This record gives sequence, C-alpha cells and structure tokens, in this order.
Amino acid sequence: MLHSTRIVLICLVFLPGCSAADLPYPWLAELDDGADVKHSGKRLMALPHGLHVLEPKATTASILLIGIHGYASNGYEWVYPLQTLDNDDTVTYFYRWDFNACAAPSAHSLNESIGKILAGSPGIERVRLLGHSYGGVLVATIVQEWRYQTPVEIHTIAAPLAGIEGLNRSCEYSPPDSVAQNVQFFQWRTQHALDGAFKDMKVDPQVIELRPSSVTRLPDSYRGRRLGHNWSISWVADELTQQSD
Repeated sequence: MLHSTRIVLICLVFLPGCSAADLPYPWLAELDDGADVKHSGKRLMALPHGLHVLEPKATTASILLIGIHGYASNGYEWVYPLQTLDNDDTVTYFYRWDFNACAAPSAHSLNESIGKILAGSPGIERVRLLGHSYGGVLVATIVQEWRYQTPVEIHTIAAPLAGIEGLNRSCEYSPPDSVAQNVQFFQWRTQHALDGAFKDMKVDPQVIELRPSSVTRLPDSYRGRRLGHNWSISWVADELTQQSD
C-alpha cells in the first residue's frame, strides 16, 4: 500500500476534483467530528486490519496513543476522542481488527506491533490503550501479558469484561486475574440500564474484580443527552484531558 503522502500527491496532481477527504487513508486532523462525522468513521473502518498511524510520526512524541474499536463499529465514535486526546506530545494510532473473530489473536498481534514501535521509537515514555466495547475485551488480554519496560495505561470503556453469552465458550475467554508490571488498568463503566448494548442483560457484564485497577462509573448524561454505549469514549476523552491539564 502506498504511503498516505504519496497517495495525496497522486490524487491532487493526477485526479481532477479529488481532495484529501476522498482518500481511503485518513489523517486524524482531516477527519470531521461534526456534520460529516459518519463519513469520517467510515474512512477509519475502511482501513485494512492492522495498526495504522493517523498522523505524520512525531519524533518528539513521548506518548503512544492507540484506539481499539469494538464489535460492528461504525468508527464515528472515535473521531472526537482521538482528536481530543492527541497533542504535541502524542502520536496517535488506530487498530483495525476482525471483530467477528475471537479477540485473543488480534490482541497478540497488537502487542507485537506495539513492541516494534517501541523498539524503533526510544522517545516513547508511555503507552495509552483505549479499548471500547469488544475492543475492551481485546485490550484486557494485554493487562496480564505486558512484558515491555515502557509503562502502559490500559483503559477499557463500556467493555463486557466479565464475558457475554457465547464468548467465554466459543473463544475460551476468561477475564484477566492479574496485572502485569508497568501496567495501570482503568475500567470505565457505563450505567447498566442506559447502555443499549447491555441494558437487556440481567447482570452487568462490565463488572469484574481485578486489583489493582481504577474503576469509574460514568454519569447518566453527557452534553445534555443520555450517556450510552458509543458516547462513553467521548466522555472518557474529556475526563482524561481534564486530568492532564
């Protein structure tokens, strides 16, 4: 696949009427979190499976940020959070994976990809992983398998960490029972009754007991609207930004 910059040049020089917004490979800065957010989300989900950088690699970046989508994601729920968390100290990636398959193999591939990035980027001082919904199950696998010296924050957002019907059996999934060295684990749980993905389940699948970890139950509203499954990422992004100010 051509590097994104080369695709931009081909588009603008050889294809009249073509703009960067029409390209399949998205840069974070050109994604629209407003009226065109659903189109921006489609561009993220059109990426092939694997780990994709969303901006020119910043040689001065000290934080590696990776967003990991959930089952049947439309991508749009990631535009505002990633743009909000990205700053001059951060290089931002998006992990596309096969959500129709078990999460563990994709978690292993992501872990290996992170290792390659860290090996080639000595300036990275911290890794921040945000896994939403089924993507939270994916990153939870890494909680006890992290073997790198670089510290990592693992954030699971509206994630069925306790498992859901069929998942535990078909994928041999079990929640993590330990936290590896250099790992900080954060559980961000939506209100069970307000989350469209979980409200019909008798037991909240987000709840696991794992120490040490930080657990936050999200409020019932955000920006004057019900705080449900997809908006949870935006709320967490705002909260993390406020904490770092």
